[in-house]
Amino acid sequence: MLRGHIKHCRNCGTAVVYRVPDDGDTRERAVCPQCHTIHYENPLNVVGTVPHLGDKVLLCKRNIEPRKGKWTLPAGFMELEETTAEGAARETVEEAGAKFEMEGLFSILNVARVGQVHLFYTARLLSDQFDPGHETMETGLYTEAEIPWDEIAFRTVKETLEHYFADRRAGQLGFHVIDIV
Repeated sequence: MLRGHIKHCRNCGTAVVYRVPDDGDTRERAVCPQCHTIHYENPLNVVGTVPHLGDKVLLCKRNIEPRKGKWTLPAGFMELEETTAEGAARETVEEAGAKFEMEGLFSILNVARVGQVHLFYTARLLSDQFDPGHETMETGLYTEAEIPWDEIAFRTVKETLEHYFADRRAGQLGFHVIDIV
């Protein structure tokens, strides 16, 4: 279980203790022994796109850790006050500098062991010209056969790409919910 990220109460600054609260909860939480505030730790959402043009997808070579130098789809942590689609679009602009039209939600990947949920939308590229931001070394359009599969940064990206190309071969994009264990 992921635990221990919260060290001090956000209200009064007292060191928290991890225990099951007295309010009928059934999970261990960070509880302040001074002011009795219960602090909840919830999963982070990672949002991104599968940008495509014809039979190719756009990949970004990471210029940041983790997995610097590896290839990924444009994606990142969702921000407050944005929808999942808005976050995915923002990340695609920030990381790839792509011009595109958002399409539908394609995959949800649950990565419970690290407290994350990844959501990928498909996005139809409107141009093959890109202006990547500082988090990206380079971009490239790849057919399924050209993808550097051994250099993909994250399992969530590899699984999403595998499902995307399998759906294309089948002639129809589906919707995929995947648990990464």
